[in-house]
Amino acid sequence: MGAQKSIHAGKAKIDINVDFTHKLCASVMFPSLSTNSGSPLSLVIGSLCIKHPNLFGGSEKLDVSWDKGLYDSNILVAYRRPRPQWVAQQCFVMQHSLSPEIGVHGIPVDNFSRSGSGGVNLSRLSVGLDLNEPTSSKWSSTTSIKFENVRMLNDDVRSITRDLDGFPVTCSGNAHDSMVVLKQESRYAKATDRGFSRFTMQIEQGIPVLSKWLIFNRFKFVASKGVKLGPAFFLTSLTGGSIVGDMAPYQAFAIGGLGSVRGYGEGAVGCGRSCLVANTELTFPLSKMLEGSFFLDCGTDLGSGRLVPGNPALRQGKPGSGVGLGYGLRFKTPIGHLQVDYAINAFQQKTLYFGITNLAS
Repeated sequence: MGAQKSIHAGKAKIDINVDFTHKLCASVMFPSLSTNSGSPLSLVIGSLCIKHPNLFGGSEKLDVSWDKGLYDSNILVAYRRPRPQWVAQQCFVMQHSLSPEIGVHGIPVDNFSRSGSGGVNLSRLSVGLDLNEPTSSKWSSTTSIKFENVRMLNDDVRSITRDLDGFPVTCSGNAHDSMVVLKQESRYAKATDRGFSRFTMQIEQGIPVLSKWLIFNRFKFVASKGVKLGPAFFLTSLTGGSIVGDMAPYQAFAIGGLGSVRGYGEGAVGCGRSCLVANTELTFPLSKMLEGSFFLDCGTDLGSGRLVPGNPALRQGKPGSGVGLGYGLRFKTPIGHLQVDYAINAFQQKTLYFGITNLAS
């Protein structure tokens, strides 16, 4: 449910959209229906979007969006100037997000099927410029340079420098980390009547503008392939990454949870300087509005968990590798796509994942 209204300001029109059912996504344990974070269902309770297509009379576009959940929030301001299509498109971006850092600091419980809150929240402010290169037939790329300030907060929204075990939660050991990040992202996509291929590669470089700012190189890739097998569809994907140089615990690759290795809580498999996650899924139609699926997920930190400052994975007893398998249902509804997955991990613990995406306003 939402509301949309257009306001005329001179020659421009401002579109305002308010949505209170923007997204619902949760991961819950069966049969107790408690969430992966040890708290109530993660519900985005409010969404506000303001668009101005002609800010200064030269077709400059201003987009402002705000999403507020029970435990997280995100504010994004984007300003675009008109440029010819054959040159890189520039976009000035300012963003602030606040979310629980469960993937790294969350504590696995119930044989790793859930992750309880570790009382650490990530507050990130970034300001910078995005450059979108002209798209070719299959390739597209984006380059960005941004200043980032990261601060760790407790559940009372107060700055902290150490976690519950007394280990630093920032790289500097102070209340915040600062960095300038140069990021390059390249994307490849090809689709046919028989399936598709996709590949995404991200490279981030921390630039030492000041001596105390973080210097690092972070690499991540996602490769996926989908193939039709008669009425069924087979999907496989491989995700990997690594980081070298300065590193704070919150920069670690978290493994486990919905979108990673199902059957485990968020980050309950491990968190390391490197990661490798493989997912396979076979979906088949049961009716016009219903699909069934079988899936197998596996992931590992490649033995790099001990290289994360403070070694949170070892202190929390995370195994460093895990396998999850199960089955699920996919419902197509007028308000969006409903997904239910039932998974079991290597510790014979069962988990039910529930999600709704693409809700209509």
